[in-house]
Amino acid sequence: MKITDAEAYVCHMPLAEPFYPTWIPGIPSMNNSFLLVRLLTDEGLDGFAAAPAFLGELRGVPELLKVFLVERDPFQVEHFTKVFRSAKAVGIRAWFMEIALWDLIGKATGQPVYRLLGAFRDRVLAYASTGELREPARRAEDALAIKEKGFKAIKLRIRSMDIKDDLAVVTAVREAVGPDMDIMVDANQAWPIHGFGEYPTWDLKRAMTEVKALEELGVLWLEEPLGMYDYDGLSTLTASTSVGISGGELNNDIFDFRELINRRCYDVLQPDVTLACGILNGKKVAGMAEAAGLIVNPHTWTNGIGFAANLQLMGAIPNCTFCEFPYDPPGWTPEGRDAMLSRPFDIDDEGFVRLPEAPGLGIEVDMEKVRAHGEKVL
Repeated sequence: MKITDAEAYVCHMPLAEPFYPTWIPGIPSMNNSFLLVRLLTDEGLDGFAAAPAFLGELRGVPELLKVFLVERDPFQVEHFTKVFRSAKAVGIRAWFMEIALWDLIGKATGQPVYRLLGAFRDRVLAYASTGELREPARRAEDALAIKEKGFKAIKLRIRSMDIKDDLAVVTAVREAVGPDMDIMVDANQAWPIHGFGEYPTWDLKRAMTEVKALEELGVLWLEEPLGMYDYDGLSTLTASTSVGISGGELNNDIFDFRELINRRCYDVLQPDVTLACGILNGKKVAGMAEAAGLIVNPHTWTNGIGFAANLQLMGAIPNCTFCEFPYDPPGWTPEGRDAMLSRPFDIDDEGFVRLPEAPGLGIEVDMEKVRAHGEKVL
């Protein structure tokens, strides 16, 4: 099988309501915006990948990389890993393109990707990953609705200027849901986006102060409390607390993760296969982490195709404990997140996300929606 062509679309699929993500303070998201890539083959199969593209900033990447893809065998993933690593050297993050290769490989072999990688599990316990800062009373109401929906865990954003405001939200949610629901928190400090609204900048002292209070509230993990390359600060913080420290969604390639593992920066590593490393390297990172006794719970906050790709990795590794399920209605829902798919992902009656059994990523992309809301750029 050979890749014969590539298509790419910059898509802006409208959300039901404006969404105010903490990682871009001051700017509401009106759309689920992404770059979709479709690889075509001489056997009539196609493979899909997608990456966030808020303003269409990645539109030139597929055209640039097409010359390295066409007339080549998609099974040669190690070869393409070197291509994407070369792209990284000149400032292009192209890991998301690797996902389309695995989608093709799965379709060619008639197997979902997770089975080709080891098939450790066929479902993963989900946590509802919220994305907005909200007042304590409203977030407590949200948490109760999330618990009623069947989730066994919730992640809150704590990115207030004042520590007291962060803790008020966590306290209100803990009081609302009781002791039997896991709570995680995300400080969004690893890669701050500057220029639109105010946001706090944590140092090690603030992180240590806040995590001490989070211990008393029974928080399972604190995500991205410091800069993504603050190896010394992260190691010090991780060693100081019983709360798990997590991160890694935008760290890059296996070499970053080698440092994070060797320096014991995190208890929970969160590589995103669309942003950080690709599926094959994600499996390598999981193996390194397993040898070090660490958890790998991939980041999934991109779009429905990115969610599907990370879910395939979760199904293949033994040291995954949770599936991040981006969910913060009314702005961010499965229908909005997975708008390019024929059917959105959801949890089952026990709070798990089940691995699709269809070949490849196990998804069906709705090309009519893609063309209706997308601009073809390749």
